[in-house]
Amino acid sequence: MTIVQSILLGAIQGFAEFLPISSSGHLAIASYFLGEQAVPLLFDVMLHLATLAAVILVYRVRIAELLCVCWRVITRRSPETDRADRALILAIIIATAITGVIGYAIKDRVEHLSPFWISCFLVVTGALLLVSSRWQPKNKVSSPGLAQGVIVGIAQGIGVAPGISRSGITISASLMSGVERKAAGEFSFLLSIPAILAAFIFELKDADNLAGSVQTLPLALGMLTAFVVGFFALKFLIGLINKGKLGWFALYLIPVGTALAAYFALA
Repeated sequence: MTIVQSILLGAIQGFAEFLPISSSGHLAIASYFLGEQAVPLLFDVMLHLATLAAVILVYRVRIAELLCVCWRVITRRSPETDRADRALILAIIIATAITGVIGYAIKDRVEHLSPFWISCFLVVTGALLLVSSRWQPKNKVSSPGLAQGVIVGIAQGIGVAPGISRSGITISASLMSGVERKAAGEFSFLLSIPAILAAFIFELKDADNLAGSVQTLPLALGMLTAFVVGFFALKFLIGLINKGKLGWFALYLIPVGTALAAYFALA
């Protein structure tokens, strides 16, 4: 992998990780057109770690608040005012556990999907964004609870498939389960922290494969690019979520996914 390719893939990762257009799907399709048979698995995970750093930077205050709530729960000094945050923490734990089970069950089946099916899943993601932007329950909740944790956990598990945007499907699931826009975005991005860390730990066994395919400099530049681009993409997306503009991404995903699917079907 060249330096130019690693920077390009890092930019795609940073741009697509948070914007609801599927970073894994775009990386897979980009690697196809760049002449790479596949993005090295641990290289992909390291780019995810770079974007994880962007999440932590943006949500550092909220993460610190939730960690303090966890400490108060452990020490049995959590007041009633912590109720919403306790429910959010429980929802994150439940959703992460469900994601792990589903992800483990389907990982081998979706890991080597053809570009055609990845393109089709881009269309599915666009359709989900359209539906969630137009259909939401009238009764809203200000913070996710147990029910939302289960629903979003299932959605995030399905989001393991390349072409299905993790952020897109989790935010859509949150919105359609009644979570307010700002809380839905926050829940999705907080959920990405354990999900990315778990993927990194699980794929550490492939470190030897990385060493033989990607040099240190391209990896470092790819990660730096993913972090910087991811930071600004996340800030941009938060603004769109709060304005209820997620459906706009369907205008990109549906035509592009359809065109790519037609191309790969005829290739």
